[in-house]
Amino acid sequence: MRKFVTLLYSVVAAVLLAGCGSPDIAMKKGDKLYAMGEYYNAADQYKKAYAKTPAKDKPTRGQRALKMADCYRRINYTQKAIAAYNNAVRFKQADTTALLHLGQLQLKNGNYREAGKLFQALRDSGLQSQLVVNGMESARMAPEWRQQGSKYTIKRQELFNSRRSDYSPMLGGDEYDQLYFTSTRNQAQGDELSGITGTKNADIFFAQKDDKGKWGKPQTIDSELNSELDEGACTLTPDGKTMYLTQCKTDPSYPRYATIVKAQRSDASWSKPTEVTVSKDTLSAFAHPTVSPDGQWLYFTSNMPGGYGGYDIWRAALTDNGVGAVENVGEPINTSGDEMFPTFRPNGDLYFSSNGHPGFGGLDIYIAHDVSNEMRNDFSIEHPGYPLNSQGDDFGMTFEGLHNRGYFSSNRGDARGWDHIYSFEKSEVLVTVKGWVYEQDGYELPAGQVYMVGNDGTNQRISVKGDGSFTQEIELGVDYVLLGTCRGYLNHKEELRVDTATVSNEYVLQFPLANISAPVLIENIFYDFDKATLRPESQTALNELVKLLEENPNITIELSAHTDYKGSAQYNERLSQRRAESVVNYLIDHGIAADRLTPKGYGKGKPKTIKRKVAERYPFLKEGDVLTEEFVMALKDPEQQEQCNQLNRRTEFLVLRTTYGMFDDDGRLKNDAKSDDK
Repeated sequence: MRKFVTLLYSVVAAVLLAGCGSPDIAMKKGDKLYAMGEYYNAADQYKKAYAKTPAKDKPTRGQRALKMADCYRRINYTQKAIAAYNNAVRFKQADTTALLHLGQLQLKNGNYREAGKLFQALRDSGLQSQLVVNGMESARMAPEWRQQGSKYTIKRQELFNSRRSDYSPMLGGDEYDQLYFTSTRNQAQGDELSGITGTKNADIFFAQKDDKGKWGKPQTIDSELNSELDEGACTLTPDGKTMYLTQCKTDPSYPRYATIVKAQRSDASWSKPTEVTVSKDTLSAFAHPTVSPDGQWLYFTSNMPGGYGGYDIWRAALTDNGVGAVENVGEPINTSGDEMFPTFRPNGDLYFSSNGHPGFGGLDIYIAHDVSNEMRNDFSIEHPGYPLNSQGDDFGMTFEGLHNRGYFSSNRGDARGWDHIYSFEKSEVLVTVKGWVYEQDGYELPAGQVYMVGNDGTNQRISVKGDGSFTQEIELGVDYVLLGTCRGYLNHKEELRVDTATVSNEYVLQFPLANISAPVLIENIFYDFDKATLRPESQTALNELVKLLEENPNITIELSAHTDYKGSAQYNERLSQRRAESVVNYLIDHGIAADRLTPKGYGKGKPKTIKRKVAERYPFLKEGDVLTEEFVMALKDPEQQEQCNQLNRRTEFLVLRTTYGMFDDDGRLKNDAKSDDK
């Protein structure tokens, strides 16, 4: 984080302070490096100039100490920055801005009493800025907040951390078994050290869980995602196919500006990033991207004109044509300070870090509850307290699905200001529904969607993941209706209500969708031997078929029965016809209109064609095999022959029409059909 925060400040030009006289060579070098945003190298030059300045020339020493302090502050060398600011104060060269920065650094160092004195002095001098007011509140309340604690537990994750900065973790994968994060460790690409921080330029690194759920060691990403430039602070779109990240380019004669780039995932590899044009403004920084849970908005940090302070959080719509118009998310999120590192919990809460709200010091994590795309000013800000927040910089949250657990980064306790990755978890009662959308007798449908409506006003469209699943938080005492859909398939509806919960629980729903262009197997339909009489154990499957026809009132179907090759063709056709009619009669008796149903007995005339899922259950079969009499008889194992006969003895349905009841006698679309389409 240290690198990407300091990169954001690189737009600031060097200020030649009055009364310095002619600067020596070190000062000239320092000013040039400062103007380029290379604060680490600039501080080294200012330190040399300060050391060579005669002790009796107190004003010049004070002004050079001030420049040195500003560099140390920007690269998070808190102790050195405090010492340099104190020298500027001692030599009477500290203005109100320097005193404000010193107060903020004292907060960051946990010196709340000293910080309180500084902010009170600024207040007494007539400075009434919100940052001063917030600083006074922070100095007064921080010890009490720390003592109160919270329900969060945190743990430093040594497996992910190195001897340099590691930060901005991002969980990915359908099972959240992948972790991307930013690091300046020695394995990062390039050989040169950054003039900004004194470490290598950052790269994105990656860790993966094994089959037992244990994290493996971090590894480099073998693709063009990383380069010798600075890459970091990445985020994934909800479908996991696109990564947005921050990249900072190097120009020996031009300040470094952070830009947002994106890469596409192809199989297990990431493409070379391409720049995302957020704005035509080339003098502002754009960094720390995150995508809203619905995938429709890109949130980011920028210091572009029109904000509330230093760095604000902005957003832009993601469209098929790229990034739409940019807008500031406004108050109460943004302040006269800096707001950075936005990220979303999947329930819609926006997490961000700020030094402009009252907190412990440095960047604290805050939560904006109930953020929505339509009512973005209708939310409240929460400070989650200690130990999630500390006197250092705390930022970069990532969540393990809907659970209030995951990872974040912090430089707490690190004298060098380097960041490290921590895990967090907050105990809470979480009630969720997990659903699986799949072809009725086949595989998952990653193109499926689920519509969830509740009698509390809930109306959500949920996209499923690559394995056809989704997870959604639900509220107690609400009646929910969930409709699984996918183009080319019939809908499937489920209902759910949970009244009480004392512990977290997950309710699992299945959404098997019937294909409208291929026969669909109706499993667990049983007849008496050599008869058309439906056995009692068929009732569950038959009732599910009734439900499917009720949920899809505009379809008509052919209900077909099939036999194996044993017996004559005429006998098998008559038996299968009677069996198909038995199922149709059951459906009619349970309220399905007769003209929606066509019984058809095929006997042994349409042997089963094996699909991939069936082939996985029967290793001696392969996808595309047709179980004809010749095929079955060629099998040498009698048990395999009988298994094929069982597969042939089946009941299926095929969708014939999808417009039943939608038109009147004159062929015009009925009004109720129009409203259904909406």
